[in-house]
Amino acid sequence: MSLVLDPAAQDLLFREARTANTFTDEPVTDEQVQAIYDLVKYGPTAFNQTPLRITLVRSPEARERLVKHMAEGNQPKTATAPLVAILSADNEFHEELPALFPAFPQAKDVFFAERPAREGSAALNAALQAAYFIVGVRAAGLAAGPMTGFDFEGVRKEFLDDDHTPLMVVNIGKPGADAWYPRSPRLAYADVITTV
Repeated sequence: MSLVLDPAAQDLLFREARTANTFTDEPVTDEQVQAIYDLVKYGPTAFNQTPLRITLVRSPEARERLVKHMAEGNQPKTATAPLVAILSADNEFHEELPALFPAFPQAKDVFFAERPAREGSAALNAALQAAYFIVGVRAAGLAAGPMTGFDFEGVRKEFLDDDHTPLMVVNIGKPGADAWYPRSPRLAYADVITTV
């Protein structure tokens, strides 16, 4: 069975998409970020909990504060990307559940009254939303450079609070010169799919 998504869109979102390592200086606008969010906010999460929070790093001062927490090899990328997003999980997402999941507003207290349960669920579902976000960046004709090479506690203290857990930093923009490393191999279908 073939895919219904246009082959050019398949290439844009998946086959030709790579993690960008350099960017042009063309700015990423608030309108582009709004369009990305307006697309990816429909991605499913458990109980529609939507725990992902996005902190956009735009000012030179904030950029400098972030770069010092990045791994050495990631510092130049983050210093020069037109836009950088810190993606985090909101561990107090349950406060929004009565409005976000009206079919079962009691889920807030039944499943998420305890902080450890919230943290686990927030991490899983925010990571799922982060993947949607990366695909949304690609859908906007931009490149994403997601990274986990940074001081997580340093970024949390610098930009977030105790209720938010950093997941990744994503550099965003139009790809620059030599933006792509060679494509790494992928597992074959038979190595991943099992039928029982």
